[in-house]
Amino acid sequence: HVQLVESGGGSVQAGGSLRLSCEAPGYTHYSSYCMGWFRQAPGKEREGVARIATGSGNTYYADSVKGRFTISQDNAKNTLYLQMNALKPEDTAMYYCAADWRPGQYGRVLEPFEYNYWGQGTQVTVS
Repeated sequence: HVQLVESGGGSVQAGGSLRLSCEAPGYTHYSSYCMGWFRQAPGKEREGVARIATGSGNTYYADSVKGRFTISQDNAKNTLYLQMNALKPEDTAMYYCAADWRPGQYGRVLEPFEYNYWGQGTQVTVS
């Protein structure tokens, strides 16, 4: 059973920062996954924020967060992070961690249908 556990959400004022974490306990071959962060605001579709290839460290960001958000990982801990700076009210959403078995090289991979495993989500509210 593939499990993802997010944490780190909360409420912050505009311009502030938060760091989200996503633990993947028990993953084997963690370096062969594509790990992503997604968000979904009320009444809106789920959208990709950033993703990282756990083996190469290659990253991809949505235009809306480039320069403000940073995705990173600690492979020794099977943990994914999303550092969010200069937060805006429009960043308010439920944030989800997702994973997909994807060894090798690939491009964007930032659509929800491209991921098989999902966490339960953590709420981020920016006022």
